[in-house]
Formats: sequence, C-alpha cells, structure tokens
Amino acid sequence: MNDQDFNSRRAFLRNLGAGASALSLPLLGYGEALTFQNEHSRLYSLVNNLDSAGLSQPGRKLGIALVGLGSYSKNQLAPALQLTQNCRLAGIVTGTPAKADEWMKTYNIPKQNVYDYKTFDRIADNKDIDVVYVVLPNSMHEEFVIRAAQAGKHVICEKPMAIMPKACQNMIDACKKANKQLAVGYRLHYEPFTREVIRLGQEKVFGAVKFVESSDGFRIGDPTQWRMKKSMAGGGPLMDVGIYAVQGARYVTGEEPISVTAQFSPKTEPDKFKDVEETMFWQFQFPSGAVSNSTTSYTAGVERLRASCENGWFELSPAFGYGPLKGMTSKGPIEQPVVNHQAAHMDGVCKDLLAGKQLPDHVTGAEGLRDVKLLQAIYQAAETGRKINLKA
Repeated sequence: MNDQDFNSRRAFLRNLGAGASALSLPLLGYGEALTFQNEHSRLYSLVNNLDSAGLSQPGRKLGIALVGLGSYSKNQLAPALQLTQNCRLAGIVTGTPAKADEWMKTYNIPKQNVYDYKTFDRIADNKDIDVVYVVLPNSMHEEFVIRAAQAGKHVICEKPMAIMPKACQNMIDACKKANKQLAVGYRLHYEPFTREVIRLGQEKVFGAVKFVESSDGFRIGDPTQWRMKKSMAGGGPLMDVGIYAVQGARYVTGEEPISVTAQFSPKTEPDKFKDVEETMFWQFQFPSGAVSNSTTSYTAGVERLRASCENGWFELSPAFGYGPLKGMTSKGPIEQPVVNHQAAHMDGVCKDLLAGKQLPDHVTGAEGLRDVKLLQAIYQAAETGRKINLKA
C-alpha cells in the first residue's frame, strides 16, 4: 500500500468515525455468550493513531473474489474492501465484459483474476483468491457456493442463503466435504449498535423481553428487476429485507420461535406485484413467552427494531440499513462507534479464517439454514391461514 492509498484510507475512516474508540463488546449468541471476535474498530483506530509514527504495517490479507457485480458489489462491497485489514479485492466474476473492463481499471485487478460464469471453475488454480463472495440472485446461490467449495475456496454467501432449506443443506454439505468454511452475509452481527441491542436483550438489562417489533421494508423501483421474479428471488420483500426482521426478533430475544402466524396484505399495485407479495405481516411466539410482530414491504418504508421489556425498552431506528444506525433506550441514547458494515463483516470473517478458527455459528451456513426454514414457515402460515408449530 503506497502513502497516498494509506492517507486516503485513513481520511475516509476518520470521516466514518470508525476510529472513535477501541471496542471489545460482548455478544450473546443464540442462547450462549460469545466473545466479540471482530476487532475492526480497534484496528481502524490504530491506523489513525500509528500512521504518524510510521508504525502501521499491513499484514497478510485474504484475497476475495466477488461473484456478481450488481449494485451491492459495486456500491458497498468493493468500496468496503478498500478499508479492510484482513482481506482485499483480488478478483471478480461477471458475465458482462464491459463491467470486467471497468472494474479492472478502477481496482487494478489483473486479467488473470477475472472470470465469467463459464470459466469460474478455473478459479481453483488461482492462488491469489482465498475466498469467494457470492452476490447473485437467490436462485443462483446454491450452484456457485457449491462450485466455489469444489474449487477449494472458502465462501461467503449473501442472504438469504437460498430459497429452500434443501439447497442450504446442499451448500453446507459441499463446504464440509471440501473442508472449507461457509459464511453468510450477516453484516449486522459485526455492527456495534446491533451488538449492543443483542446484549441489552439477551442479558435482560431492562428485564425479560416481552414484546418485539421488528420490521423492514422500502418502496421498490424497477418492476422488471430480478427481485420481482419469484423464480429468481423465491418471493418478494420477505426474501429480501424481511430476513432482517426475522433476525432482529431472534437475536434480541436470544431464542428460536416456537410458532408463527402470518398474513399477506391486499395488493395495492397488482400490476406491479404480479409474481411476488407486496407486503407481509407475521407474528412469532418464543419459549419464554415473548412475542414479536413484523412487517416487510416493497411498497412503503419501515425500518425499526424495538423491544419492550419488564423494566424499560430499547430500540434501533434505523435498524437494518447500511448505516449509520441510531438507538435509544428508556434511559437514554445508545452510543456506539459508526463503522462501515461491510468492511466490519468481511474483516471479522477473514480474521477467523486467517487464524484457522471455526467461524462463530451465528454467521455460518447453519444460521442461514435456520432463517430459510423460518421464511418458508412464514409463507406456509400466510398461505394456509394456520398457526405453524416450529418446535420440531
């Protein structure tokens, strides 16, 4: 990394507030305490503090190849990979030659690290690439995760992991057979505000959680995009931002739901939403007696995670977007450093991979499978009008 690159990175991080303070936050995973394994905020702070003394030295970085160069790769992942400490943008996979040319110029990617979907399997011979990040329509996740594992690469897969549970299990099995690790794009598990509300809920700081509102939706634009095609997305907003609402209720309570009821809203724009749902509502019941109510929509904006407890409340609003998130409790504001979500996520995953550690369960394929089972149960409840028992 040259001096200009280093100074640009340092300035960008300072603007983000990533170096605001050192972090060592506890996280209770689903029912058990986990150590905060991602130290991105501390590392970013060190970049700022040590640069003037000439003490900062870049270490070993894992090479990541992005598979699919759509909006999320272009606007979030690639820029975030300019901030990371443990990984770097090493390669790309795209079916559009013009995109390949643009990315090679913008990010100085060598031609030998550029693949299309037909030549993808040759990535097995590329020592520059350690991790493949699958950023494709939901229906394509299974194929390319399995191919990446068979090519001998660790894999990060965007959420939802797949459309159906069987595909998730196939992906898990393929990575296990190849002795490679599989992570899912749960960026919020490395985000400080999210980690704090997890702590507040699971440590019962305000007493037992009684009721959770967890909702995420937005007004979608182009009606011809893949997200509006059931064959590619698996559904509408539930299979996109709805998974954040599912996650929110689960990680605030620290429990798995035991039943679900759900409802489709009437379609207010039937010509636009011919193939997928427009808005959905669902309700989880948890073993402790806590209940949650959620909304997801492609026709209006909503983004909130609020927990009402025995002795107070806490909330994030915005709660699930790319940031900055904001939080309040019945005792005052939640104060946490603002970080780049995608950089924090990829750094956290790659830090463990570099150390030869098993990834924490709550960001792996096992977690992705749990969510997909719940998404399908929500659809079943809405389609049948029945309460679905999830205990099994």
